[in-house]
Amino acid sequence: MTKLGEFLAKKSVNKSQIARKTGLSKARINELTMTETAKLRLDEMYLIALAIDTDPAKMMLELCAHLELKEIEE
Repeated sequence: MTKLGEFLAKKSVNKSQIARKTGLSKARINELTMTETAKLRLDEMYLIALAIDTDPAKMMLELCAHLELKEIEE
């Protein structure tokens, strides 16, 4: 399960309902929630956040919390 999949599972939301509200296909929602190599586009994340009544900025912070900048040696 992807970070998005975990996020949506915590919110207990229906993926079919998200697909209807956002216009994204059910297949794309499934890919984004189940396939680790799937890349979530910004416009998709924004629409999903709106569909589940979540602040897009807070959603992004949670989905990207594991990302860090690389240290640069000077």
